[in-house]
This record gives sequence, C-alpha cells and structure tokens, in this order.
Amino acid sequence: MSILSALDRQHTVAPPGYSRWLIPPAALSVHLCIGQAYATSVYKNSLIAHFDVSQTAIGIIFSIAIVMLGLSAALGGTWVESNGPRKAMFVSAVFWASGFLVAALGIATKQLWLVYFGYGFLGGIGLGIGYISPVSTLIKWFPDRPGLATGLAIMGFGGGALIASPLSRQLMSFYDSGYDPNNAASVADGHALVLLFVTLGVLYFIIMMFGVVNVRVPAEGWKPEGFDPATVAAKPLVTTANVSAANAIKTPSFWLLWTVLFCNVTAGIGILEQASPMIQDFFREGGTSTVTVAAAGGFVGVLSLFNMAGRFVWSSTSDVVGRKPIYMLYLGGGMVLYTLVATVGSAATALFVVMTGVILSFYGGGFATVPAYLRDLFGTFQVGAIHGRLLTAWSAAGVAGPLIINGFLDAQGKPGTLTAEAYRPALFTMVGVLAVGFVANLLIRPVAEKYHEEHGQELLEGSPR
Repeated sequence: MSILSALDRQHTVAPPGYSRWLIPPAALSVHLCIGQAYATSVYKNSLIAHFDVSQTAIGIIFSIAIVMLGLSAALGGTWVESNGPRKAMFVSAVFWASGFLVAALGIATKQLWLVYFGYGFLGGIGLGIGYISPVSTLIKWFPDRPGLATGLAIMGFGGGALIASPLSRQLMSFYDSGYDPNNAASVADGHALVLLFVTLGVLYFIIMMFGVVNVRVPAEGWKPEGFDPATVAAKPLVTTANVSAANAIKTPSFWLLWTVLFCNVTAGIGILEQASPMIQDFFREGGTSTVTVAAAGGFVGVLSLFNMAGRFVWSSTSDVVGRKPIYMLYLGGGMVLYTLVATVGSAATALFVVMTGVILSFYGGGFATVPAYLRDLFGTFQVGAIHGRLLTAWSAAGVAGPLIINGFLDAQGKPGTLTAEAYRPALFTMVGVLAVGFVANLLIRPVAEKYHEEHGQELLEGSPR
C-alpha cells in the first residue's frame, strides 16, 4: 500500500474494539494548529510598521483567511465526506503550511499581496478543510454526546492562540535580539517576522501529521455500547431522519441558523482580530497605555482560554439543555456584555478582561455547538457537507466583524492614539447584530418531512448511495 493510498477512506475504518476516545486527540492536533489564526493580533502592529499601511490593510489578511475558510468548507464539504478525514487532514496541512511559507516570502520581499495570497488565500483553504475534516467523524463516533465530542475537538481551534501567542513573541525575540515587544517598529525590517512564519509553517505541518496518522472512521453499523437512538430523538428539534446537503440549503431552518452563526461570529471576531491593541487603547492615560505590549499578548492568551473553555463547557451543556436555549444565552448574554464593555469597560482592567472573556466563551461555544445543532435538524448523513455550507456565514462574518471594528477605528485616529471612547460606536453596533441573531434563533423550527431522504438509514456513512 502506497503512502497516498493510505489516505483513502477504506484504509481508515476502525477495527473492532477501537476506542472512540482516540479520535478527539487526532482532531485536536489539527485544530490547535489552525487555531493560530486567532493569534494574528500579536504581530498585527509589527506588520503595520513593516509594510507602513493602515490597520484595515493588515486586517484584510485575516478577513481573506476567514472568507477562504468558509468557501473551502462549503465547496469541499461533500469531498471531505466522501474521501474521509485522513485525506482531508493531509490536504489541510499542506495548504496551511504552504500559506505560512508564501507569506514569509511576501514579508521578506515587502510584497503585501503575497501575504494576502499565502496566509490569506492558501492558509484559508487549509483552515476550511482542516476545520470540518474531523467534525462529521466525531458526530458519528459520539451519537450519544455530539455536543461534547465536537466541543473536545473544536476547543482546540479556540486554544490555538493560547500556544501561538507566547510562542510567536518568544520566537521573534530569539530570531532578533533587538526585538522590543513594546515597540512594533523594532521588527520593521521583517527579519524576525520572516523566520517566525517559516518556523510556524514547518512546526504546524509536523503536528498535524499526528492527526492524519491516528484518525479513524467507525465501521458500518457501529454504535456505542448501550446506546439507544430513540433517547436522542425524543428531544425537541432532534430528528431521526436524514437530509442531504442539497436539500438542507432549501430549508428555512438552515438559513436561520446561518444568520445565527453570522451574528454570533461577527460580534466576537472583531474583538479577536483587535484584541492586543484593544486592551492597550482602553487603558490609555496621557497618550500612554498602562498595559504593556507583553501584557496585551497575555490578554490574547487569556481570551484563548475563555474561547477554548467555552467551546467545551457550553457545547457539553447544550447536550443537556438543548441547542436553541444555549444560543439564547450566547446571543442575549452577549448583548448585555457588549453594552457593559462599551459603557463601563474602562473602569478596571480585571472587569474588562472578565467581560470580554465571557463574550469570547459565547463566541467559541457557538462554533462548537453548531455541528450538533445541524445533526439535530438534518441527521448524520452529509452533516459535514452541511456544516461546510453553513460556514460561509463565518466567511461573511470574517469580513463584517473586522471591517466594522477597523472602519470605526481608522476614522477615530491612528494606532497608539485611540481610547475606549473610540470603540463605543463599533461595540453598540455589535449589540444590534446580536439582537438580529437572537430573533433568528427563536424562529428555528424542525425541518419539514418533504426535505427528508426516503431511505435515510441506507444513506448513513459507509452505505451505498
């Protein structure tokens, strides 16, 4: 058997007695790597200084990556379903690592378009394929606890910045003895940034190969010992039927859930993309921030902890309370917290950190819960492909969130001169966005029978189709 043929689906079927608890670590290894996307704010100001451009110009890198994440997940979702998680994880690793290397070339040659193409376009494809590659498999391994299973893996995406944030700072210090974390211009020549991107690309590829080697799909007809599907179907909004990806996008419930995800992500992603400069701006006195660059980088790590914990805690809670009630908490609670951040967020650093942290826990929880919400509404057949299509909401939010934040901030002044007041228009806008998502969630209903597949059980993964 060749190396490439080992990636085929038929060679990844788990043997009898294989422990399903080996699957989350494989998925986690991929999500921890691609979760580095959430640490871009750590070196955002360094890129601004290196290329001598606006916040929006650098923010576009992140937006392109998120757009490509959604598009590649939507277009590649069916391919991932048919080819299996191992091949999908491998393709993801190739694109993700290549994105870093091309971006490094762009930094070295001061060609910003190469950074857009590398980290944004190529890396974004790696993000999308890598993000959805284990989700369908996890849901099939954990039909009794889909929220817990997807939370275990997807929390890695939120936790990626927890590793990448301090790692990036340490590597830049190692590669450039003159690097000053309090002075973005100290790496304006790009030397440390180039070596940082090369190192991350190689390192992440190696780690992602762990997931490629260890992931498995369950054998046809497998189910957990003692599991009765009827107990799951008895819950509100949960179906035993199956809906194809083509039919799912014809249902009102899909587009209402798309709106829910778009609103929840738009509200959270703006903070993530601006996290490091934001906490410095909120606590600025006499033109100087009381929060150092190093402390701001630590804040990014704290947000990652909340993001990661929210993906596990809230998605696991949704297995008990249901998907619709948990999204009412994400969206309604977010409205309250954004209002508080805008009005009293600058009163104390600890208060600011806690409030933004809880917001990010809701943001992460929304991502981890949505695959289980899809499974409840549309069944397990092609749930990965449906999930991929739904992630176009993330693409749209990846543009909307940073544009709202950066657009307001660029109008208020230059980086390093802004205060908490400059953020208020953007934060209140996010409250309105969350209100739209709250209403959309309330309107979600079970999928009509006319969209169900006639032979649902025959369409389960591994069966002829």
